[in-house]
This record gives sequence, C-alpha cells and structure tokens, in this order.
Amino acid sequence: MSATSLAEMLRERGLRLTPQRQLILEAVHELGHATPEQIHHTVRERAAGVNITTVYRTLELLEDLSLVSHTHLSHGSPTYHPAGEDQHVHLVCRNCGSVDEVDPAVMLPVTEQLNADRAFRVDVGHVSLFGECGDCREAQA
Repeated sequence: MSATSLAEMLRERGLRLTPQRQLILEAVHELGHATPEQIHHTVRERAAGVNITTVYRTLELLEDLSLVSHTHLSHGSPTYHPAGEDQHVHLVCRNCGSVDEVDPAVMLPVTEQLNADRAFRVDVGHVSLFGECGDCREAQA
C-alpha cells in the first residue's frame, strides 16, 4: 500500500499518517510474519524513538483498517502479517521456529467434516499446525 493510500484511509477516520505508522506498516510487510517485539526491533533500527506501546497501538489501528491481520503461532505474542494475502494455514516448527504457509485447501476434509457434523465453520486464516519442519527432521537423521 502506498503512503498516499494509507494517509487517505487514516484521514477518513480523522487520523493522520505519522512516520511511526508508516514505518510499522513497512516493517510488517518486510518481515512477513512477526511479533510486535520483532516489529519494534526493526522499526527502532530506523527510528530510535518509537516505543513498544506505539507499535501495539499502531498494529491495532492497522488491523482495524484491514491492512494487517494477526494469528497466534505460540503462547506468546500474536504474530502479524499483511492483510489482503490469500488465507493460508501456518505450519510452525517447534524446533527452529520457522513459519511456513500452505493453501487452506489442505484443511478441506477437516473443515467439511466439522461443518457437516457440528455446523461449525472454521476460520482457516487463524489455523496453525505445530510440528517439525523437513530441515529439522533432516538434521536429526
């Protein structure tokens, strides 16, 4: 998203585009999947005065604007990524912490079964599967 588009979206809500907001959105796009702490670290490399509270508040605002979304990939902080990406299932390696993405179609048998049995619709954009990645399995072999 361009700075102009972001500025227009913020103006419509009576807000303005600050350098901190722009830097935080850029960091989310740059990092892909990142916690607020990781985003804070990246932003502080460019603007030392940005504090963690500003990062959290800005991420909430950006999520309200549908520019970022979050998921929980562990028991810790949520992980943010750019919105507008196709929905995906997160594959999280318990050994190295890597996060991979797969098409939500891999969940179709489960989601269809839950819908048929329980009339429950799964939000696959928030599904995270934990296990061991191929690199870690190979390293152990």
